[in-house]
Amino acid sequence: MNSEISEVTIIPIKPNKGLVAIASCVVDKKIYIGSLGLYTKKDGSGYRITYPNKKVGEKSAINIYHPITKELGDAILDEVVKKYEEIVGVSLEIVSE
Repeated sequence: MNSEISEVTIIPIKPNKGLVAIASCVVDKKIYIGSLGLYTKKDGSGYRITYPNKKVGEKSAINIYHPITKELGDAILDEVVKKYEEIVGVSLEIVSE
């Protein structure tokens, strides 16, 4: 089952501890997901996405939402990275060479 990721919006930010952008998108023209954090991986091999969570107490947090399948998570990441690199005009591979 393939999901359609559309209406990807990227807000590039000054890099901060690996965070390079805030993103949002629409999945299967049915649900909007926002407040995604786009981070560079510590080893420089690509990007990762964080999903919103809510702090509960001092030490724990609960997920507000996240993909259930790896396939959907990968599809969201791929589309967000594609849009980010389009906006910024450079890919991570070029930067790390």
